Amino acid sequence: QVQLVESGGGLVQPGGSLRLSCAASGSIFSINVMGWYRQAPGKQRELVAAITSTGSINYVDSVKDRFTISRDNAKNTVYLQMNNLKPEDTAVYYCNYKSIGINYWGKGTLVTVSS
Repeated sequence: QVQLVESGGGLVQPGGSLRLSCAASGSIFSINVMGWYRQAPGKQRELVAAITSTGSINYVDSVKDRFTISRDNAKNTVYLQMNNLKPEDTAVYYCNYKSIGINYWGKGTLVTVSS
C-alpha cells in the first residue's frame, strides 16, 4: 500500500503562483513515476506532469514554460511549482504514484484561478 498526501492548493489570481506538494509513504519502490493529473468540471482527468525516479520529466503542452515538476527522493515527495496561472488551470489536482503493477492516487487538492 502507498499513501499519498497532497497540499498547497487554493485560490489565486490570474498570473499568480502556487506550489503543490505530495508526500508518499508506505511500500515505496525505488523505481517509480510520480506525477500530477488534473480534472476540471465536466472534463476528463489529464496528465499535467510526471517525473521518474531517475529524473525524466514529461509535461502536457499547455503547462510547458509555466509549471515545473521536481522531486525529493529522500523524502518521497513530488512538487509542482505553478507560475503564471490561468483561469483554465482551475481544476482538482491529483497526485499519482506508479510502479511495477501498481497505481495509487491522492485525494486531490483544488486549485482555483480567478480574479
